[in-house]
Amino acid sequence: MMIETGRERRSERLEVRTTPQERQLINRAVVASGVELTEFVVTNLAAAARRVLADRTEFVLDDVARRRWDDLNNEPARSLSSLRKLMARRSPFTDS
Repeated sequence: MMIETGRERRSERLEVRTTPQERQLINRAVVASGVELTEFVVTNLAAAARRVLADRTEFVLDDVARRRWDDLNNEPARSLSSLRKLMARRSPFTDS
């Protein structure tokens, strides 16, 4: 069965087992949201997936942390003699 979402057709099926109490809770939330079960589940699962993956793609700072981050990034680069020596060495991963 394919369901139109306005953007693309849903054709993948997802089956989930719940306890009777979880199903009752979900049903109540579906009714309160005024959407169909599929829309409720997919929307909320996708939102949860984005939250789980967010720290791998972006990070959010409050004003104080953002100012500190900006301050750190505006400091001049330190001269690291050990790093300079390492970068001057011939790479073990190339033939040249």
